[in-house]
Amino acid sequence: MPHDHDPDHDHDHGHGHGHVHAPRTFGRAFATGAALNIALVVAQIACGLIAGSTALLADAVHNAGDVLGLLLAWGAFLLGRRAPTAQRTYGWGRGTILAALINAVVLLVGVGAIALESLQRLSAPGEVASTLVVWAAGAGIVINGFTAWLFVGGGQDLNVRATFLHMAGDTAVSAGVVVAALVIGATGWSWLDPAVGLAIAALIGLSSWNLLREAMNLALDAVPARIAPAAVRAWLAALPGVAEVHDLHIWALSTTEVALTAHLVRGPGVDDQGLIRAAEAGLAERFRIGHATLQIETAASAADCHLRPPGIV
Repeated sequence: MPHDHDPDHDHDHGHGHGHVHAPRTFGRAFATGAALNIALVVAQIACGLIAGSTALLADAVHNAGDVLGLLLAWGAFLLGRRAPTAQRTYGWGRGTILAALINAVVLLVGVGAIALESLQRLSAPGEVASTLVVWAAGAGIVINGFTAWLFVGGGQDLNVRATFLHMAGDTAVSAGVVVAALVIGATGWSWLDPAVGLAIAALIGLSSWNLLREAMNLALDAVPARIAPAAVRAWLAALPGVAEVHDLHIWALSTTEVALTAHLVRGPGVDDQGLIRAAEAGLAERFRIGHATLQIETAASAADCHLRPPGIV
């Protein structure tokens, strides 16, 4: 709502809250997915050690990262639903960003361990019990595929969508392990197992690095990747009655909520409240920016605004 100030102060502020959440909480999906993947990790580690398969162990480490990611995402989601406090005025939404950072770091550590073991096995490949590997990795296809299905329909929540894509990718990784085991069983090419382990490590490393980079950007208040700041500025500047936009800032409150602040310089005779309402509605609809704080200035007050020059924070 706009706030009134003393008569000598020409600024008018507006705050918009148009939060958009996933259509359901996905709490049961998180719990089911975590439980199934914990059982899968235990089974794959045991089978990988018995079968002597680094590819299966690599898949197990990958699925262990999935368990951590599911638990962190679930915990962060629950924290994000807690009400703001006097000390945490934005609530706990940034816990989802912290969860992504931790998940990425743990996955990258696991990648190093997988790559080291695969390189050692590649120089001296051992026997692989391919049939056992096929069954264990086949279980991964079923469980990861089912877990991905649990998160279908969460496209509005970036956290849920990332979980779906991660689990769908894991289904493909497990399928690759099955194919490698079948080829080993038919040809006896035991070197193929550590080679697949290295390929899985490369795949995990790439996705984890991208996750780490995105989470770091959000933690440092960068504009979320899905939003083009130039487009937001141009749209605000094109609103009827707006002569200038300055001190524009866009950042993530969580992996699902985006905030914006901006100064809008208006021409004479413009309805401040109508301008604020139009800007808030458009930002929410066009850019999914649900927490907008807008300061309205006249040309005279904008001339005295110390935040007007570009590059000033």
